Amino acid sequence: MKRYYFIVGEASGDLHAANLIKELSALNTDATFQGFGGERMQKEGLELTKHYQEMAFMGFWEVLMNLSTIRKNFKQAKKELLEYKPDVLVLVDYPGFNMRMATFAKKHNIKVVYYITPQVWAWKESRVKKLKRDVDLLLPILPFERSFFAIHGIDVSYVGHPLLDAFKDLDSRNIESEKPIIAILPGSRKQEIATSLPIMMEVAKSFENYQFIIAGAPSISQDYYRSITQDSYMPVLSNQTHALLKECKAAIVTSGTATLEAAILKVPQVVCYKTSSISYFLAKLVVKVKYIALVNLICDKEVVKELIQDDFNADNLVNELNRILNKKNKTQILSDYDSLTRLLGDVGASKRAADAINSLH
Repeated sequence: MKRYYFIVGEASGDLHAANLIKELSALNTDATFQGFGGERMQKEGLELTKHYQEMAFMGFWEVLMNLSTIRKNFKQAKKELLEYKPDVLVLVDYPGFNMRMATFAKKHNIKVVYYITPQVWAWKESRVKKLKRDVDLLLPILPFERSFFAIHGIDVSYVGHPLLDAFKDLDSRNIESEKPIIAILPGSRKQEIATSLPIMMEVAKSFENYQFIIAGAPSISQDYYRSITQDSYMPVLSNQTHALLKECKAAIVTSGTATLEAAILKVPQVVCYKTSSISYFLAKLVVKVKYIALVNLICDKEVVKELIQDDFNADNLVNELNRILNKKNKTQILSDYDSLTRLLGDVGASKRAADAINSLH
């Protein structure tokens, strides 16, 4: 019987880890799973010991403000790891926490797999040495990461992007609306929703011929969204993001995995991101990539407009929405999206990742 301990720190990781658990279970019907994650992983058989919502802190300043909680999470994860004694520790993204857990596990002779590897190509490239030292199997999901790790002398198993697996069973529900829809995706963490959603909602008054609908993130209550939307009557659809994207004409998206989701579903989008002034200043000092949106990073050009920090305001959003709703501009965007999908590879990333983990000795 194989035992797997997972650590996931956000909603997208919960989705991809759930598909991975499903594939590992198919390979080992008596396998057991424990760890930090979410409802999707729990549904596939994970014994959930901490929900990712209790771990979702973003930005340098925000992490400092929540250090005591983070320390408690470390303490719990280390204790459970030693008690559960897994054959493999599977780390999914969430690098600030997970790279430390990799070091701890290695010292206790536990095999370590890193699925959805840290973005060491963007900042703190020195972390590559720690990955090489502490991780037994690296499973990157972005096409350019394979060559990046090869330059550093690390042989990785490139498995492709698991989002393509998530779209195999695309939600077929239709979203009813008398007007064409513009989707609002304000993020999966309360902190980013509180920052982004009020600005995103402002643009609705400039597009009276469209229906704006908010994509509710897993585990975020309707009451929380209502505390922000107040009396706007803007609908919130929870756990129906893919169905919503499938029906909409355009989307306003907080930077993250959702930008790829919109692109794969051929939705013209504006990508937005805002954090505290201190976090943004510190990030500017260390981050060395041209773009923040995964769509642009993979294509190595500006396919979608990025409105970052002070540029993320209602006026700019209105201008950009008008641009991408124009049929001529949409044609070019969709052409670039086709190129992106080809770069991501074929369906089956979760199965390929499970096979690689199962072969680990």
